[in-house]
Amino acid sequence: MRFLHTADWHIGRRLHGFDLTSEQIHAFEQIEELALTEHVDGIIIAGDLYDRSMPAEASVAQLNHMLQQLNLVDKLPIYAISGNHDSAIRLSTGTPWFKSTQFYMHTRLDQAFKPVDLPDTQLFLLPYFEPFDAQQYFKDDSLQHLDQAFVPVVNKMKTLFKPNKKHLLVSHFFVDGSATTDSETQLRVGGLAAVPVGLLKDFDYVALGHLHGKDALHAQNARYSGSPVKYSLSEANQKKGVFIVDTEPFQLTFKPLTPIRDVQQLTEDFETLTAADYYDQLKLDNYFGITLKDRKPIPNVMARLRQIYPNIISLDRAAGYETTIEESGESSDQIRQKNPMDLLRDFYKQVAKDDLSPQQIKWAQAALKIANEGGVNQ
Repeated sequence: MRFLHTADWHIGRRLHGFDLTSEQIHAFEQIEELALTEHVDGIIIAGDLYDRSMPAEASVAQLNHMLQQLNLVDKLPIYAISGNHDSAIRLSTGTPWFKSTQFYMHTRLDQAFKPVDLPDTQLFLLPYFEPFDAQQYFKDDSLQHLDQAFVPVVNKMKTLFKPNKKHLLVSHFFVDGSATTDSETQLRVGGLAAVPVGLLKDFDYVALGHLHGKDALHAQNARYSGSPVKYSLSEANQKKGVFIVDTEPFQLTFKPLTPIRDVQQLTEDFETLTAADYYDQLKLDNYFGITLKDRKPIPNVMARLRQIYPNIISLDRAAGYETTIEESGESSDQIRQKNPMDLLRDFYKQVAKDDLSPQQIKWAQAALKIANEGGVNQ
């Protein structure tokens, strides 16, 4: 059989305040096209369909439209689980009748032990769970950590294996040995976050969600599909896409997705960044993380950069700021006797390496007048 493996859609997520709806819709349209042109037998979504447990109405409408398009219009089976960002209760709404259209949404631990039986494949849909859920299900209080809880879970699923079929697991956890980025919420459950990769060896393929990069894990039979959209600057160098999974013979094929706006890191001095021969080579509506090599203060630096790069998501300094204030050689008594406006001019010149503008002088004079008159409330 042939499946499309995707995960971590995070519908409703923003990138440093920027709305990513258009990026998510564009990625979805490419996923849909791939599913149809590759003639897949179903779509695997390995958790974190939403970005938060209580999604906004617009996010609910967006995800509903996507799932309806795939399942009701395109007639594609869907095999999905809830992730740590999802509300299992909210996602499970409607599941009793979803199966009539081959839409399987598993949100509880006990559902992992009811595999979806296909002609030559068994699909085990294991949603995100905490050790407490395993304690309750197995009536075993000793299952305090995730690695302990996974042992009876996997063992029980293996008792359900049909020997003449392939066995696929869909799950949403951090697997030992994986690499993370800043945008993934660390799973810290029961004091231990990682699932030992050795516990997964008896499955023909494990379709994972939670980590946003396809190269986070290179186990022989287990992969993260990664998110379809870049959700942090630490994902700037990741190639986003989905996996096409063939079960017989087993084969993984990565299919890249093309973003509307990419996420890029720029590390340069201010003069270079504002030179036309430099920025003319860039796609200026991308999302940029900018690291300045300059150490000197630059007046209105963010506003000036945004005139060229409107979608700046972070602004840092590679080597910090110049913080040394020039010595004036004046004593403290001499400084106290100076005119306040002269003091302000000197201070601004030392810090900003620039003169006060006429408008700034007017504001300062107005504030000093109020102070000299005894304040606005007197």
